[in-house]
Amino acid sequence: MGDKEEFDEGEIEYTSYAGEHHLPLIMSLVDQELSEPYSIFTYRYFVYLWPQLCFLAFHKGKCIGTVVCKMGEHRQSYRGYIAMLVVIKPYRGRGLATELVTRSIKVMMESGCEEVTLEAEVSNKGALALYGRLGFIKAKRLHHYYLNGMDAFRLKLLFPRPHVPQMVSEEQTKPEHEIFPRPRD
Repeated sequence: MGDKEEFDEGEIEYTSYAGEHHLPLIMSLVDQELSEPYSIFTYRYFVYLWPQLCFLAFHKGKCIGTVVCKMGEHRQSYRGYIAMLVVIKPYRGRGLATELVTRSIKVMMESGCEEVTLEAEVSNKGALALYGRLGFIKAKRLHHYYLNGMDAFRLKLLFPRPHVPQMVSEEQTKPEHEIFPRPRD
């Protein structure tokens, strides 16, 4: 199945999670492509609580990609988390993963998240390159993070904070030479 699938970008349909009929599609993709095993309870946790952060990609009725995310309070801030991202091999390298992730990040940003985090296997060059292009930085290396013994990088995307004008004291409005007078000769 290593051959690239031929398709036009316009043939790909993206949709938000729309109910229980999407759950087996997501589970099948993740089970076949990701190294970690997840229970049905893990999937339901994400898709029931944050259906607006779960997107699927279809080509001619076949589910070919998905992203599953969540968001919530974390250490006095509100942050998003990308739990799972899959695009099946014949469709990789054509921007589908970027589109799926971008859609979820947009919802997180609009919902007030200050950052988005995720973990990626240190050997997953494709994922690391994708997230790097999207502006994620490596925040930490997590040793033996996965059940298969592999290390992970914790990746972070920080959203720029909106500029809030601050109260300016009268002292700050004076030209510098009035605050710090120059010595006279």
